[in-house]
Amino acid sequence: QVQLVESGGGLVQPGGSLRLSCAASGSMFVINTMRWYRQGPGKERQLVASITNSGIPNYVESVKGRFTISRDNAANMMYLQMNSLKPEDTAVYYCYAEARRATELSYLPVWGQGTLVTVSS
Repeated sequence: QVQLVESGGGLVQPGGSLRLSCAASGSMFVINTMRWYRQGPGKERQLVASITNSGIPNYVESVKGRFTISRDNAANMMYLQMNSLKPEDTAVYYCYAEARRATELSYLPVWGQGTLVTVSS
């Protein structure tokens, strides 16, 4: 079973930066696409950015030019560098991965527990 653990959230002033990390752990697993989602107060969970296992990123329009998604496959890590943060970026940020056991064929969705990012002066 694959587990995802996020870290790096916190309180930051508008215009500031944070780097989120997502660590994947488990035995004998393979990860395909990874994504960052967020859920703001009173809002539905939304996709923020995704990255393929070959490193191709994609972003929602509202974070383009400010956020950078990356991953280190050897270390089973994914990152989200967030710059020029705005109050509307305030949310719980969730790590997501499509993962399977090395002995299986089907990928299953796996979620982390979330990390809170608060952008406020």
